[in-house]
Amino acid sequence: MLASFYQNFLEKYLNKAQLITLKMLVWLLQNQKQVRIERLAATLPLPIQQNSRRRHIQRFLTLNALSVVLLWFPIIEAIINQHFQVGSQLTIAMDRTQWKENNVLMVSVIYQKRAWPIYWCLLEKDGSSNLEEQQKVLRPVIRLLKKYKLVIIGDREFHSIELGSWLHKQNIGFVLRQKKDTTFRQKWQKFQPLSNIEISPGVRQFYTNVKVTQKQGFGRFNLGVYWKRKYRGKQEKDVWYLLTNLPDLNTALKIYAQRFGIEAMFKDCKTGGYNLESSQASPDRLVRIIFLIALAMTSAWLQGQKIKLQRQQSYVCRSQEQSKAEKRHSNFWIGLYGFNWIVAWHECRAWVEELVGSIRNKQAYYQRGLRAMELIQQAL
Repeated sequence: MLASFYQNFLEKYLNKAQLITLKMLVWLLQNQKQVRIERLAATLPLPIQQNSRRRHIQRFLTLNALSVVLLWFPIIEAIINQHFQVGSQLTIAMDRTQWKENNVLMVSVIYQKRAWPIYWCLLEKDGSSNLEEQQKVLRPVIRLLKKYKLVIIGDREFHSIELGSWLHKQNIGFVLRQKKDTTFRQKWQKFQPLSNIEISPGVRQFYTNVKVTQKQGFGRFNLGVYWKRKYRGKQEKDVWYLLTNLPDLNTALKIYAQRFGIEAMFKDCKTGGYNLESSQASPDRLVRIIFLIALAMTSAWLQGQKIKLQRQQSYVCRSQEQSKAEKRHSNFWIGLYGFNWIVAWHECRAWVEELVGSIRNKQAYYQRGLRAMELIQQAL
């Protein structure tokens, strides 16, 4: 279900028919957990033939009005403003995911170990992005979030000193993971590969004012080196080599560790949520499908947060296990499946009432459950 406050932003650019179609498609994403147009058309609740429903969705996904900048930017900005104070620090993650011929470069903001998508584009090629493509997705985000202190993080695909230098000139912080064969040198020393640095599990080192790569004209930055210690019998194979303009290692490590929130987001988009990898849409339609997923995913996250605030999450998911520090389910999962629980109850209400009516000693539990459903519906 679409978060209610989204409508104020969407109705500025969409007419009534377009807005209703958008709401129905987001509703279907939550219900079906599937983005294939054929699957959405099969369940789109319009009283027209299936072929016409499919064409209706296809035409809708080609609308110029479905612009990420026009529709999504005001929404994600409002969400960020609700959860961050102006002037505070935001961790912005860059990452890329590819399946089949689709290659998506995405920029997201990290919040509570999850990423919210801000801006994305499809690359017209396979493989890694280049500096020009990285700047293309970062520039709109930097303009949008100019009221905040940004720190850009990226994995080894985004290791280039050119990207770091470009960000530094704009007074933007960065932590970019480097490949082990990248060369560096301190003052008065020869260049050597990062893999030459002696490091052991659990140890961290910080080098200031180092030159990375032998390219000229990019100045000097700081370099953090860290190898995670063995945890639960597992030893991390790779050392973190982090190029940064941040002043200390602890800050750089803490910020870079948030990068894994974007992996959780990609899982939410794919097998853990909406099965984006099953889409066979054209590139133009796929960009707009990702917009629908962004609406659905953040709606589910916000709704899950409200359900937790109402202390009703035990009706949606299993409680946190005592032996584990991590929460069993995220806000996104709770919002998504809380929605599906309510939908299923409405569909089967007569059966449920008949079943519970025949078990008199469960009436008190049933009444408490109905109250929980009312509260969860308010969150939705």
